[in-house]
Amino acid sequence: MSQTRLLLARANELAGHGVGFAWVSVLRVTPPSSARPGDKAIVTADGRIDGWVGGGCAQPAVIRAVRAALADGTPRQIRVSPEVSGEQRIDDIVEFGMSCESGGGVELFVDPVLPDPTLVVLGASPVARTLAALAPHVGFAVAWAEQPEAAAIPPGAFVVVASQGQGDLRWLRLALESQAAHVALVASRRKSDVLREALREGGLPAARVDALEAPAGQAIQAHAPQEIALSVLAALVARRRSGKGSPTLPASRPAPPLAARPGEAAPSEEAPSAVETAAAAPKAGGCCGGKRG
Repeated sequence: MSQTRLLLARANELAGHGVGFAWVSVLRVTPPSSARPGDKAIVTADGRIDGWVGGGCAQPAVIRAVRAALADGTPRQIRVSPEVSGEQRIDDIVEFGMSCESGGGVELFVDPVLPDPTLVVLGASPVARTLAALAPHVGFAVAWAEQPEAAAIPPGAFVVVASQGQGDLRWLRLALESQAAHVALVASRRKSDVLREALREGGLPAARVDALEAPAGQAIQAHAPQEIALSVLAALVARRRSGKGSPTLPASRPAPPLAARPGEAAPSEEAPSAVETAAAAPKAGGCCGGKRG
């Protein structure tokens, strides 16, 4: 299997596990260098590098840039050079000093791929059903629970309570006691105020109750369940894009280990990380330490 196909398979694997990663591509090199223009790798926030963008001298800078890109979701161009000390920005390029004195340099493009944020829809109403059907079309990974016993709310998720009179307080307590990044309630303004007061009297922290978005949704004069679901989803998209109450991205979740290829032993969990490997890289020889794989 070609290197490109292996990387595509790895990208699909990471996406399937909800793990953020970055495509890193070599744009230019200054000899001596073990990388070549067009070389690429998939890099995760935990420092795992699949592919090739240079050896040990460049890897710490690459991992640092990937972590920054996954944190803010912004692509960036970086240059690793022995002529630079520390880290500095020149125009649109972030420059890093080389961690060893090999003499070469490499310029790379870091393109983050963030996992879809999770939207947990709670309730068995027509609005809940429609919201669960629409949300995947605008980039949400949806979990829908019609009964409290089936609800699982991962940390950092968006939650919409759309029970509409069927156990509202129970659903709300479940959502507000979780580590959800944002909780919204589909209800009228009057009912929302009554439920907030009941939650406060029930002992939930005032700050958590005050952060509840109720009524949920954009003001678009929605009436039918489909329209209400659309208004709720529009408000969620606006919140997500503005970064207000954005969930914590699981970019730092440990990446699944590489599966063993036919005829190879499975990778050891005790293997040194890319950062440790980079730190132990030789200080002389070709740029970025070592030879191409």
